[in-house]
Amino acid sequence: MRKEVLLDVIALNAGYGGKPVLQGVDFQVREGEIVAVIGRNGVGKSTLMKTLIGLLPTDRGSINLRGASIDLVSAHNRARKGIGYVPQGRDVFPRMTVLENLLVGESIAGKSTPGKVDEIYRYFPILKERADQRAGTMSGGQQQQLAIGRVLMGDPSMILLDEPSEGIQPNIVQDIARIMVELNRETGVTVVFVEQNVDMIRAMAQRCYVMDKGRIVAELDREMLQDRDTIRRYLSV
Repeated sequence: MRKEVLLDVIALNAGYGGKPVLQGVDFQVREGEIVAVIGRNGVGKSTLMKTLIGLLPTDRGSINLRGASIDLVSAHNRARKGIGYVPQGRDVFPRMTVLENLLVGESIAGKSTPGKVDEIYRYFPILKERADQRAGTMSGGQQQQLAIGRVLMGDPSMILLDEPSEGIQPNIVQDIARIMVELNRETGVTVVFVEQNVDMIRAMAQRCYVMDKGRIVAELDREMLQDRDTIRRYLSV
């Protein structure tokens, strides 16, 4: 049975200081999917993520979550509606411990789920091992796992990941991709991620949208994603 549309983006326009970046973006994501958004640097991928989470206002068009517009909903309240966001560069709280960072994620969502920390530790054992370590002293890959774990503490229905492979060694990239697929399979969480790493795209994505010049210009299905050269070609559109 085909699942319901969770996120519906219609003719979305947004930018910075009156300068347009997104110029009529249209796409849909169904419940439980893992969808990648790919394209060269500077085509608007990170701007799209910031607009979806509410850090940038919608100039024109609409973002709909479960059929209801969230254009005027603040980033804070979008998080409480079930949208988790892991920004490019991770943005963990460096002076706080790993556990304290995780508990911040719980407070942002405005709800506490018994056993949630242990569940996060099961997916990311390194976080349990480093629970009392300051986040700023961890490696890039460990910080990325913490950033994802912090978002998961709020029990989101959808996670937005912006360049999750950036600055991370290849073996950790593959670990994170594997864990996200496992999370998706076991919990049903929907994942939308922006990425340029071909291996991560192929390991995670069930399908993929291609961006160029602020628009969606192509959609790749699961079969097309098996061809590494196809992905590389679209990354250089």
